[in-house]
Amino acid sequence: MAISFCKKNENYTEKIIRQKQIREIKKEIFRKTIHLCTAFVPFFLERFYWPVIVLLALVLIGYVICEFLRIKGISVPLISKITDIASRKRDENHFVLGPVTLALGVLITALIFPPLPAKIGIFALALGDGLASLFGKLFGHVIIPFTSGKTVAGSLTCFIAIFLSTYCCSRNLVCALWVAVAGMIIEIFPIKNFDNLTIPILVATISCFFVL
Repeated sequence: MAISFCKKNENYTEKIIRQKQIREIKKEIFRKTIHLCTAFVPFFLERFYWPVIVLLALVLIGYVICEFLRIKGISVPLISKITDIASRKRDENHFVLGPVTLALGVLITALIFPPLPAKIGIFALALGDGLASLFGKLFGHVIIPFTSGKTVAGSLTCFIAIFLSTYCCSRNLVCALWVAVAGMIIEIFPIKNFDNLTIPILVATISCFFVL
């Protein structure tokens, strides 16, 4: 009887853990889908530069207002729901900073760099950082020490994504290699949401030495 009870208790615990893992993976997929959508920004910037810049700025301002209202208990239809779905455990009952740094990273990169380095930087953020987190969550078993949970699988994914996107933009193998190495190293640092700023800006800066 006692053995049977223990087995049932273990099965129940395992089920709870699996359900928690599934919820976390669903959240990560949803969150990184938004992240990956920024890969479309360079294409729109090429055709409608200032309208896209203004739209991004308005979206950023609107989000900040909605977040302050959400924290005060005032729910904004759709926006607050999306924030609740996408927020991490550490963001509970706090201002969700990720979308702010994401939009700022894209905006600053688009404004201060020439078109090609800006495109490389934004792609590094959208594809390198976005896919690294997703693949790390799904397939990452080997943790890199002192990185707050970053994985070898995630870092390799980041390198490959940045290398391929940079080469497609620049057709410069040396540029793609250096930029991918730099992007991977930057992504490894455990600076939470602020990698949305450091990755596109630093990657775009490095690419300037090769493509300008």
